[in-house]
Amino acid sequence: MEIRKANANDIETLMEIRLEMLRVVNNLSADAVFDKVIVDCSREYFLHGNQTTVLAIDGGKAIGCASISYINIMPTFDHPTGKRAHLMNVYTNKEYQRQGIGKKMVNMLIEEARKKGCTEISLDATEQGRFLYTQLGFTANESGMVLNLK
Repeated sequence: MEIRKANANDIETLMEIRLEMLRVVNNLSADAVFDKVIVDCSREYFLHGNQTTVLAIDGGKAIGCASISYINIMPTFDHPTGKRAHLMNVYTNKEYQRQGIGKKMVNMLIEEARKKGCTEISLDATEQGRFLYTQLGFTANESGMVLNLK
């Protein structure tokens, strides 16, 4: 098995594993069809977004993925570079869970964010993912707020 950064040549593999992850996370059937907007925007994100995605590959098939998006904000005392990151879509196929694959993928992305000068990584954790993120040093944050614009 290999874990590596994805590139534009991996676009079809990225789309397959992303849609698999969305089916699992949203309790959809294996043959669920996605709205064209989600498919097109996901493809655009992988090809042109300010992000890094890693893939876990076993026997030529993607069995896991994780992405990190880079965000530039106005610099502050806590974040003098203004560079932050948001971790998302950490997924490992059920047959491969509890083998440290998710941890390896996230660690690769943490190192990538450090290299890019990010001073903070945020994420939205599921109950299932909280243990992994706590092991990696993430802490719960109660200070944030959000306004949903959809």
